[in-house]
Amino acid sequence: MSQATAVTVPRLDPPLNERDHTRGAPGASIQLVEYGDYECPYCRLVYHNIQQLQEFLGDRLCYAYRHFPLRTVHPHAQLAAEAAEAAAAQDKFWEMHDALFEKGELDEEHLIQYAAEMGLDVEQFQHDLNEHVYAGKVREDFRSGLRSGVNGTPTFFVNGERYDGPWDLEALLERVEKPLGVRVQMLGARFARISALGGVLLLLATALAMLWANLSRQGSYVALWESHLAIQLGNLSLSESLLEWVNDGLMAIFFFVVGLEIKREILTGELAAPRRAFLPVAGAIGGMVLPAAIYLLFNRGGPSEGGWGIPVSTDIAFTLGILTLLKNRVPFSLTIFFTALAIADDLGAIGVIALFYSSHIAWPNLLIAALFLLGLVVLNRGRVYATLPYAVLGVGLWLAFLHSGIHATVAGVLLALTVPHRTPPTIRGLLAQAVTVLDSFALPAEWQERFDSHRQAALQTLETITERMRSPAQRMEHGLNPWSSYVILPLFALANAGVILRAEAFQTLLSPMSLGIILGLVIGKPVGITVLSWLAVRLGWAELPSSVNWQQFVSASCLAGIGFTMALFITNAAFVDGTLRATAKLAILVASILAAVLGTLLLFATSRLSTGRTSRT
Repeated sequence: MSQATAVTVPRLDPPLNERDHTRGAPGASIQLVEYGDYECPYCRLVYHNIQQLQEFLGDRLCYAYRHFPLRTVHPHAQLAAEAAEAAAAQDKFWEMHDALFEKGELDEEHLIQYAAEMGLDVEQFQHDLNEHVYAGKVREDFRSGLRSGVNGTPTFFVNGERYDGPWDLEALLERVEKPLGVRVQMLGARFARISALGGVLLLLATALAMLWANLSRQGSYVALWESHLAIQLGNLSLSESLLEWVNDGLMAIFFFVVGLEIKREILTGELAAPRRAFLPVAGAIGGMVLPAAIYLLFNRGGPSEGGWGIPVSTDIAFTLGILTLLKNRVPFSLTIFFTALAIADDLGAIGVIALFYSSHIAWPNLLIAALFLLGLVVLNRGRVYATLPYAVLGVGLWLAFLHSGIHATVAGVLLALTVPHRTPPTIRGLLAQAVTVLDSFALPAEWQERFDSHRQAALQTLETITERMRSPAQRMEHGLNPWSSYVILPLFALANAGVILRAEAFQTLLSPMSLGIILGLVIGKPVGITVLSWLAVRLGWAELPSSVNWQQFVSASCLAGIGFTMALFITNAAFVDGTLRATAKLAILVASILAAVLGTLLLFATSRLSTGRTSRT
């Protein structure tokens, strides 16, 4: 299942190379790349910080500047960038770069004046500007910025990774030098946000569940999860086993987060533009249809036929985790593609659960669920931005679905679709207030060197404004994602992955069910994703992600065969018989391990060949 919000920090694409204009030794241990705009006032301010940084670090720093002119707001930025490149053709890039930031006048007359002052061939320089000889170089820098995740200026990359912190000299020094305290802090922050952590916790919970199930005496593992927990309010009582509380209750929260991710990607993300969305959607369809077909090839007409949905979904926590660990070898665009594919895959898996893994429908309860859903829609249409009303009606929606015959986790997805993704209507007023607060920091003058209660109150106001400017969907996704990834999913694995490993259990790996699951995930997934993606690109309906070749694409598709979380979830929905469940779970574990090892080895090999053809410094 998806963990789209845990994607790694964007990386520089392409990496620093001989085409870049650099100051400092190319092999320096610290490589700082800036995407800037010569007319941007913030770039001009930070220009002096960069100079100080270079003076402080000396040969330890290699600094490069790439053009990212924002022509719609800065009319002279494009011509200024071309002027820097025209000067570079005469070996005077940095002289012109400094003049553009220090003098600030960027019309053509002043650009020619700067060229004359630094001794350039003015006639050649003027010809290059009039003919826009270097517009292509500027445009190439701009496109590389878009690929690298640049959406404003200045944007910095430190050793290939985007830096999103403050621009003051002290903060930049902390980031590039990384003293011990900062290193520890950054290591913890990075480990907490990368998708690899979710995979690690899932792996640990799975190992603990299997050890517990196989080493515990008198079946304490099964006994614990079958014990009941009841919630009673007056005459109303809800009693479920701990396993059901996890699978029907906590997983509803997980599905709610997934629903928020799906909505975000469809409205503003990789699935928003039809052409961009076509490739991951096509890959997801192929990665669901072929595994299901392979499973039915082995099990059609048999007692295990109902498990055809087990191999259809990908556990993106493990997939993105491995891609993260190989980030220096894997293009970032490939990670973005598989995140979008996971979202499309999640949407398909939710549809499979709702349509094919629901029991007999209790129509009165379903009608009650419809009323709760209608109430949520009314809240959305009425522009209610407080989260509490959605939470209250969401609990009612979940209770109604719990007794309706449709899997209760579907309630989480429907609830997510009703939560407003748009920002509050007062955003203009909030922006104006934020500007006013920021301006107040310059007045009076005696504030500038002290941090008094007035300034603390201003910072608190800014924090409140920032929170208000986020949509309810953003706030909920940001708040619940760590709980979903780092608590709910590991608990789900702990409760469901306790497969008892006896000699006879391994004999079931040759059963039709096991073969259908293993071959469906290990072979069906990558083949299905690759074939439909190839057809989409071949027919001109989509484009392969930038900097990705087909060898890397196929190798990464093998990782999609890790179907752990959702496969276990569908196993519980598909089978009541304990023997069938145990057989399916063992096959899922074996298939996921095979897919992880195969995908990692292939990706390592193909990425090594790819990087060997790319020039880097």
